[in-house]
Amino acid sequence: MAKVKVGLVQMTCSADKEENLQKAITKVREAAAKGAQMVCLQELFTSLYFCDVEDYEQFKLAEPIPGPSTEALATVAKELGVVIIASLFEKRAEGLYHNTTAVLDADGTYLGKYRKMHIPDDPAYYEKFYFTPGDLGYKVFKTRFATIGVLICWDQWYPEAARITALMGAEILFYPTAIGWATSQDEATNTEQYNAWQTIQRSHAVANGVHVVSVNRTGFEQDGAMRFWGGSFVSNPFGSILYQAPHDREKVHVIDIDTSQTDRYRTHWPFLRDRRIDSYAPVTKRYIDES
Repeated sequence: MAKVKVGLVQMTCSADKEENLQKAITKVREAAAKGAQMVCLQELFTSLYFCDVEDYEQFKLAEPIPGPSTEALATVAKELGVVIIASLFEKRAEGLYHNTTAVLDADGTYLGKYRKMHIPDDPAYYEKFYFTPGDLGYKVFKTRFATIGVLICWDQWYPEAARITALMGAEILFYPTAIGWATSQDEATNTEQYNAWQTIQRSHAVANGVHVVSVNRTGFEQDGAMRFWGGSFVSNPFGSILYQAPHDREKVHVIDIDTSQTDRYRTHWPFLRDRRIDSYAPVTKRYIDES
């Protein structure tokens, strides 16, 4: 299908895992009632963003994938006839955990999962304490309505991840996300950070000729020290913003995406045609010392 209705669910979370899951399901239903055929949830939506501290107790939030949350979401996906993109804390084995997104097709079929490849370690984002880097490689999922690629939060800063996923046939790139501002920051810094975040993802849309859908959480967490900046958005294949959510409140929005635009943009601006793949070997090096 060239045209697909995509739902974005931007929401706040609580410390109650089951409450968050049911809230997300309610909002998936809301999106479906608005006509959504595919619905993307934000990163780690079943909990508060626990990576603000290094706390062994937080590992108890993890679950297998497929597992209880994917089973609940699969039932809803089948009932509503919608694709659900769900970011979860995966327990792979004892002592082995991943930041993972599962994809449920419109008939409730579990299509598979993508494990976050790039794991950050910054103040209040101590993800290396919790998550093993993904080892499934980059993934695309052939859903009923479109072939999609899924990347997760910190992945969104890396053009290589977007490029590879697009080259694998993704018609839309989805980025479930949890990113925000420190409440101690001034407004100029906040604006600069959000603009950088949005700009890099819009550049992935341009470079690859695909739509980008980024879904972020909102609300105060970390005892009020972190304000998640919301601002979920959709970019067309030339970087134009088709929709942007507010920063400071929950929002369920459904937008029409025409994946057939990819051919027109790639034909008129043939970046893929003109790639010099014979010259790109140095990109696999950590750094190039001219000496």
